[in-house]
Amino acid sequence: MHLPRARRLIDDLVPERGPKRVFTAATLTISFGFGLILAASALYFTRVVHLSTGQVGVGLSIAGLIGLVAGVPVGDLADRYGPREVQLWAMVVQAVTTFSYIFIRDFVGFFIVVTLDMLAMTASMAAEGALNRRVGGEDATKFRASLRAVANLGISFGSIGCGIAVQIDTPDSYRALIIANALMSLGGAAVVSRLPHYEPLPKDESGPRWGALTDRPFIAYTVVSGAMSIQYSVLMLLLPLWLVLHTDAPRWSIALFTLINTVLCVLFQVRVGRDVHTTRQGGAAMRRSGVIFLVSCAAFGFAAGLPGWAALLLLAAATAVHTYGELWFAASTFALDISLAPANAQGQYQGMVGIGFGAGQAAAPVILIGLCLSLGRTGWFGLGVAFALLGLLAPLVTGWAERTRADIPGFSTSLEATTGTG
Repeated sequence: MHLPRARRLIDDLVPERGPKRVFTAATLTISFGFGLILAASALYFTRVVHLSTGQVGVGLSIAGLIGLVAGVPVGDLADRYGPREVQLWAMVVQAVTTFSYIFIRDFVGFFIVVTLDMLAMTASMAAEGALNRRVGGEDATKFRASLRAVANLGISFGSIGCGIAVQIDTPDSYRALIIANALMSLGGAAVVSRLPHYEPLPKDESGPRWGALTDRPFIAYTVVSGAMSIQYSVLMLLLPLWLVLHTDAPRWSIALFTLINTVLCVLFQVRVGRDVHTTRQGGAAMRRSGVIFLVSCAAFGFAAGLPGWAALLLLAAATAVHTYGELWFAASTFALDISLAPANAQGQYQGMVGIGFGAGQAAAPVILIGLCLSLGRTGWFGLGVAFALLGLLAPLVTGWAERTRADIPGFSTSLEATTGTG
């Protein structure tokens, strides 16, 4: 990499001193822990706890649906009392639920723990969205792109440890990953505690108490983006099982594919995000991502039946293409989450977005494991077509949402109040 380009990348990933740098450090810490278990959680439940793939899929789906109830209420708490405090406690709870994975012995224990974990994750996402908006200020879209690049940098380092543990393939190696992830969550919470307290922004009390729940165009956007977010589980959930059960590619390459994904996100997320700011650009970016996912899913399907070396090369190429689509999808949501939501209700609206994301993650195990994995290549092709159709629908939905923003009392995406006190 040329020196000027490397320097520009560092500037993108390391913000100026202050809240942005603190929040970036917290993101790096948490994402490192996430990278440790990103590609290993499904294997842990099937190979160590000895649950069937069907049990894992159904349990995760039902738990994910239950977890959706936390999003909007917790986001509203962040809007009314300050996002830092709510985010901090949500992260502590998530660390506890993650640590509890090592005590799972049967399906009942699995279901209880993952349900609590999903509740904590949804709450954390809603509070994090509001906190991200306040820390990022008027340049929040670019800051979110930078944070995602940093998150993928942390994941790439964590995936190294994940690959070692998966290759060792013993119960203790998987449990070590879980414990380390829980500790990283606690460490991230400690860093978040160093952020200033952000006072709630003033609201127009003439509007509805739960504006996000009555905003039909935004709900439609939430449905489309939530369904499209299933693509995140393709590399995390479906690909590891597809590789192990249906291809001759080496098992260690699971970590390699995670590394390809995260490194590409580190290098190019901010660059792609620079071109996506408005609602119209966000809808177009989501449409583009759907077409790209169609290509990558088809390539994943063709890996079955190939010699090990050929399967490895094709899966690596498909991962790179899928990541390119992921960059555009992420950039679209960064722009749309902010441009379609009032600044003084970011927590509540991010909670609604979290419901869509959570619903997508709840549906992902059933769709990806129960349907795509069982149908083989046909399942992969069908998945790609579904992503392409969702992408084509996105500009229509986001255009509708943009036209109705004037109907929301006191709607403004600008941070008009003070950003906080120490």
